[in-house]
Amino acid sequence: MAGGLVTRFPVVSKAYCSLSQTTLMIRKRPRNINGGGFVAMDASQAIAFAVDGCCVLGVNGECMVKDGNGNSILFISKKEGGVLQAVSFNDQWRGFLMDFEMVSKLVFTLHEAKSWLVMNGGVRIFLEPKGNGRSWDFEVHGSFAERACTIRDRRGNVVAEVKGEEKIASKEFYSVVVQPGHDQAFVIAVIAILDYINGESTRC
Repeated sequence: MAGGLVTRFPVVSKAYCSLSQTTLMIRKRPRNINGGGFVAMDASQAIAFAVDGCCVLGVNGECMVKDGNGNSILFISKKEGGVLQAVSFNDQWRGFLMDFEMVSKLVFTLHEAKSWLVMNGGVRIFLEPKGNGRSWDFEVHGSFAERACTIRDRRGNVVAEVKGEEKIASKEFYSVVVQPGHDQAFVIAVIAILDYINGESTRC
């Protein structure tokens, strides 16, 4: 298994890890026709993943990641309410596995800094279970809005990179390059949250 690359970071499943670098083309869906969200296409132009946002689900702060066959694999929800959340420096997003179309176990939490006072680590991701001395597992660097950002692990290694398409003068299309051994479904879930945070296709 090439040094165990495909089992290095199976956040969702080994089925979504590849031995080689994978480029996914993201195409945003119009809200007035398809209810928003986006699809991620592989090199053969087949749909590898699809993301439904709140216009489809009907609830603010929620997204659903589906595989190419339309099966729900990850439910994403923004944590709301509570005194501690109100005074926190971070907004929290949680990703849950789906099991037979039912929400199952929590697999990651994404913290989004609310304030410019939090200068470093604006978006950090924590895998479950927490502990073992880890403060965080992944961090987003750069600007998603400008289609120039990376997801990196704690050692600074690039996990995935968001790139604008030079041949297409539109932010409706962009690519996500996922490095070997990393979970593509997890990466798409992070992209879905970044999309929502920036008020794009997954947001109502």
